[in-house]
Amino acid sequence: MKKIFALFLLSPVLAFAHPGHITEGWLAGVHHPLSGWDHMLAMVAVGLWAATFQGKARWLIPSTFVGVMIAGFVLGAQGIQIPMLEQGIAASVLVLGLAAAWLKKVPASAAMFLVGLFALFHGVAHGAEMDSHGILSYACGFVMATAALHVAGFALSSVMNRHQWVLRLTGSLIGLIGFSMLFTA
Repeated sequence: MKKIFALFLLSPVLAFAHPGHITEGWLAGVHHPLSGWDHMLAMVAVGLWAATFQGKARWLIPSTFVGVMIAGFVLGAQGIQIPMLEQGIAASVLVLGLAAAWLKKVPASAAMFLVGLFALFHGVAHGAEMDSHGILSYACGFVMATAALHVAGFALSSVMNRHQWVLRLTGSLIGLIGFSMLFTA
């Protein structure tokens, strides 16, 4: 229990991974989504949630996230800002974690809209920190890392499928961490 409490205390410190990153090159792009709890948990939650759907929605949901995140990256790199960016990212962890845990009978189009909305926040955050040097290789790196985190979440959800309570607990914990991030955003 002490470890979980420590995680909640540290989550605000670890949450906002945007300023101060090396933004040059493919490896920096790969590293970025893996270096902050906000990005990592939101991306895993998308995969967890996508695995609860049937048919093509299972790949359309994470693909929507990646596609809209790329569009957001372009906007952010052009200097376009979104109000309450950090709050939107924190909300993505909260909402996507809880969606993975509890929302099972939602239309795929609604899930795609929701993940797309949150992907916009993540993409703009990535793009806003960029300078023009090495932008393409950096973008390729963070897109690949994002997709890998979606796959990891999908795989975890598939394993947890036999024990729905574990999926509910995992998604709920992600949501709880997101809730704590809202207070520091």
